[in-house]
Amino acid sequence: MIPTRRRLLTGGLAGAGAVALSGCGGRATTGGTRLLHAADVHPADYPTVTAVKWMGEELERLTDGRLGIRTFPSGQLGNEDDSIGLARYQAIDICRVAAAALNNAFPETSLLCLPYVFRSVEHMRAVVDGEIGTRLLNVFEDRGLVGLAYYDAAPRSLYNVRRPVFEPGDLKGLKIRAPQSDIFLDTVRAMGANPTPLTFGAVFSSLQTHLIDGAENNWPSYQSSRQYEVARYWSDTKHLYSPDALLISKASMDALAPGDRDLVRDVARRSVPLMRVEWDRREAEARAAVIEAGTQVNAVDTEAFARAVEPVNAKYTRGAGLASLYEQITAAG
Repeated sequence: MIPTRRRLLTGGLAGAGAVALSGCGGRATTGGTRLLHAADVHPADYPTVTAVKWMGEELERLTDGRLGIRTFPSGQLGNEDDSIGLARYQAIDICRVAAAALNNAFPETSLLCLPYVFRSVEHMRAVVDGEIGTRLLNVFEDRGLVGLAYYDAAPRSLYNVRRPVFEPGDLKGLKIRAPQSDIFLDTVRAMGANPTPLTFGAVFSSLQTHLIDGAENNWPSYQSSRQYEVARYWSDTKHLYSPDALLISKASMDALAPGDRDLVRDVARRSVPLMRVEWDRREAEARAAVIEAGTQVNAVDTEAFARAVEPVNAKYTRGAGLASLYEQITAAG
């Protein structure tokens, strides 16, 4: 049975009904292939989606068609919070979500989303590829998920419909969308704006209707969502280099044979460099496309923004062990 968003969301995340939609770690087709279902809010040609498609093709190749992945892009199965819940209850198998969507449930992931914790894309990649990244992939299993990989999703900057922003004071009075994560909301507030929590899919219409004045995200998301058509002022704050997380339902993983579990982990790991090549290409193309379409890009006083958010970093590194890990992250790379 192929799930639809309505069937999955009305199947009952509050109870065992959602589990009935899963088939012991995948869904068998008439051809005998066991398909793992993967959800993403981004469109079919987005780097995260194409990386998971490659995983499916590689699994089919390595198992002679016995294992595969079917992708459901463009938010077909709901927003990122929906897909996390669906994966926890094995109504779907795999989800790709921004690290911000995990912060409240998994506080350790907040370290990946602290403003200016990373100096560059290379710094972020060095951290998530190393011992710290492995540790932060292992925090999910107590709540029904298994971490497979971290994908690129940065850098993130501010954009709005009103005016160029050069320093924190320029954000006064602006309503800026942030993901539904406490750390993102605190970051936007510390920068001087009024944070407004919204799902990614609601941003375009909210910009159109002036429910919000702006948002913050990366170049590919800004371009693929067409937000640049209404919010034409991009301020290059590069305040966040937070990655995305690729997760699989623990129940789905446990239902696989041990060799297949190892295979899924290995294919996910090998999808990361492929995703990064596609990400770098897509980021450059998206930036060029929106500038050609009329987006105004300006540099900012990065030191002023970094000073403004220092209290946020202090707040989210108070927990046991987090301060030490934060120091390791800033010293890495």
